[in-house]
Amino acid sequence: MLRLAASPNHDPDQVSVCVTGLRRNSPLSLILIQIMVKPRHAEQTEIFRLDPDMEVAVYKTIVLHADASRSAPTRLQLAALIAEQQQAHLVCSAMTGISRYVYRGHDPVPHDVIRADLAQLATARARKVLVEHARLAGTHGVASYEERLVNDDAYGGLVLQSRYADLVILGQADRDDPATGASQQGLPEYVILNGCCPVLVVPFAGHFASIGKNILVAWDGSLHAARAIKNALPLLVNAGRVIVTMVDPVIGDDDHGEEPGADIALHLARHGAAVETQAIASDGDVGEALMAAADRAQSDLLVMGAYGHSRLHEIMLGGATRTVLEMATLPVLLSR
Repeated sequence: MLRLAASPNHDPDQVSVCVTGLRRNSPLSLILIQIMVKPRHAEQTEIFRLDPDMEVAVYKTIVLHADASRSAPTRLQLAALIAEQQQAHLVCSAMTGISRYVYRGHDPVPHDVIRADLAQLATARARKVLVEHARLAGTHGVASYEERLVNDDAYGGLVLQSRYADLVILGQADRDDPATGASQQGLPEYVILNGCCPVLVVPFAGHFASIGKNILVAWDGSLHAARAIKNALPLLVNAGRVIVTMVDPVIGDDDHGEEPGADIALHLARHGAAVETQAIASDGDVGEALMAAADRAQSDLLVMGAYGHSRLHEIMLGGATRTVLEMATLPVLLSR
């Protein structure tokens, strides 16, 4: 396990990193072998100045999928918590369920495509959802809040809004929920693979008093995993603990190098994250191994990259991603 930390007696405004060697077969040509704290006057050291007032990455616009599911209040509470942490604007977005393409050329209601009374009923249901979310948001003290009624289905509506958001929050698929049923079973996968920002998937069961204090990061050296980490930086830099976790890493390959996790750990440490690394073994199911590791560490968030296999079947995700989405008992931030 690799840990990056400064000495408790060290000047908090300055950290020095001593590069003492090279590592072959690494994704980077120059790799840190030994990390130590040096005094200001030490020579041949690379200095990183940590300004406590420097700007860090934050989420400024968060879109929350507002629906009538039984897990919606928990999802809103978590969204309010993140919005408070990030000082972000929270958008509660309720979709009518009628695709925006149906409305094109039909103003205000596509009478020749769908019955007017059904369209009005769908709109009324969405408005009711927004009223309830506004009430709950008030109890959570959300400082910057917006209600958004969207004439679209949840799939297209959330993907469209992700273009103007830093984070989209939605719920884990729940087949037994009478409010959503099978209509939104593929929603998380679709938004992850087609959206423009990271997606936070909140489990339909459980209560989450905190998020981002103890984060498990799935790392395999891939582009997807790297993008997920970059998109999660607003949470990672404020976490009390970040555990970079590799499942069955191959030492010396192009992705991991001879010290698996060292490169990404150093990258996160430069951002100020309290990071450590661990390598774990699996029985072939990477998703289950990650969930077990998160449970052992008592993590309150899992960050991982999402993988899509086929362009023709774009909602079909890789095995580990699908396993995590189905089994998740903690919030999962995914990015592709």
